Order: sequence, then structure tokens, then C-alpha cells
Amino acid sequence: MGFTITRDSHGCQPRPNTIKYRPVQLRVGRHYLLLLAPFFFSVCASPPRGVIVFCAGDSITAEAYPHYLQQLLNRDGIRARVLNFGRSGYNSGEYLRFLANNEARLKTSRPDFVLLQLGTNDVRVDADRTAEEAFKNNLEKMIAIFQSFRGRSGRPPRILLALVPPVPETTPFPFSPDSSLRIKNEINPAVQAICAEHKIPLVDNYSLFLREPGLLPGVHPSREGYLRLAENWLSSLKPLF
Repeated sequence: MGFTITRDSHGCQPRPNTIKYRPVQLRVGRHYLLLLAPFFFSVCASPPRGVIVFCAGDSITAEAYPHYLQQLLNRDGIRARVLNFGRSGYNSGEYLRFLANNEARLKTSRPDFVLLQLGTNDVRVDADRTAEEAFKNNLEKMIAIFQSFRGRSGRPPRILLALVPPVPETTPFPFSPDSSLRIKNEINPAVQAICAEHKIPLVDNYSLFLREPGLLPGVHPSREGYLRLAENWLSSLKPLF
């Protein structure tokens, strides 16, 4: 008489203390023997292996850093899948509409972490310009949408919110020297206030480029700048894994 051990969807095997016994009748001639046959059931509740990282933002996200973040995670032996949902040219209002219009589809990604960085296009001097209060309201609504997501474990994703990199004062239209001041005096203080209010980890992608301006020749980082940006995200993610 044999039995089969089955694995659940996560590849888990039953623990030793999950063996149970059930009565089985075995006929021998005209007589029946009552046996207690062991069977197994799985109470394995191990979480899914690996993590899913959802990268949200504008072109600074869309262009490169998620690619480098995936490479760094692979290098460190961390099983993860990095999803790039950056949208080039989007300010906070446009990204909020993108989330709202695609919410059902985006929820199927089931992220464990959301990395959110927006604000560079909000300090443009053309029609994309966004007032500080409107920017803050847009971020608040995005956070509410992300908090309605569920990872594979059934829990909401952990959200990390980043300070916006500086905009060099020499950046041409549609930016101006005022754009740099707004990052420092309006946008990043709004990000800090939201993190404090919602107890969201704050990632300082502002000081990184302030210390090493050569990594940010314009609105977009250099290749080395994108790699350093990914390293900065990773240093904030690792304690949460």
C-alpha cells in the first residue's frame, strides 16, 4: 500500500506533524480488517518565493534605473522581478490618470514593493507646471491607489517615495532656473511631508546628485548616474526584504 505526497503551488512539502490517520477496510476472504492508513495534508503557509518590485514615475524611471536595479538584485542573489511602469514626460496629474485608467490591469502585477518618484515634470514652465498643493494631492491619491493593490501574500505593497533629483539651473526650456528652486522649496518638502504623514520610507535621490552633480548633466542622469540611482533604491529596499 503506498501513498502520494503532493506539493502545493509554492512547492511546499507537508510538515512531519501533519500526518493523520483514517480508517480503511481491507477484505481478506469473508472477513474485513480495519486498518489505520496514514495520509498527509499540507498546512504549509510559506510565502511566495522572491519579490515583485513595481517602479512608478516619469522618464527618469522609464529610461534606465529599473534595468540596473534588476541587475543589482541578481548580483546579490535576491530573487526579484522588477517591473518598469515609468511614463516619459508625465507630470503627477498625468501619472495619476494613467493609474486610474489602468488600475485593474496594473493590480494583476501583484507587487510587493512600489517605488514612486515623480515631480520633475511638475516644475516645468509650460502647461505641465503643477502647483505645490495640486502636486501633493496627486501623490496622496496615487498612494491610495497603490494601497488598494495586493501582493501574492494578500498584503498591500510597501511603498517607497523618493525625493526628486535637482534640475540644473542651465537646463533649457521647458525648464528654467525657477524649476530648480521649486524642487528644493516646494516639491521635495511636499514629498517629505507625505512620507511623514503616511509613515512611508523616504529615499533621498536629491542629495545623491547634489553631492555629485557630474552624474546629472541635465534633467536626466548619465549612465553612471542611473546606476547610482539604482544603488540608492536598493540600499533602501534591502532592509525591507
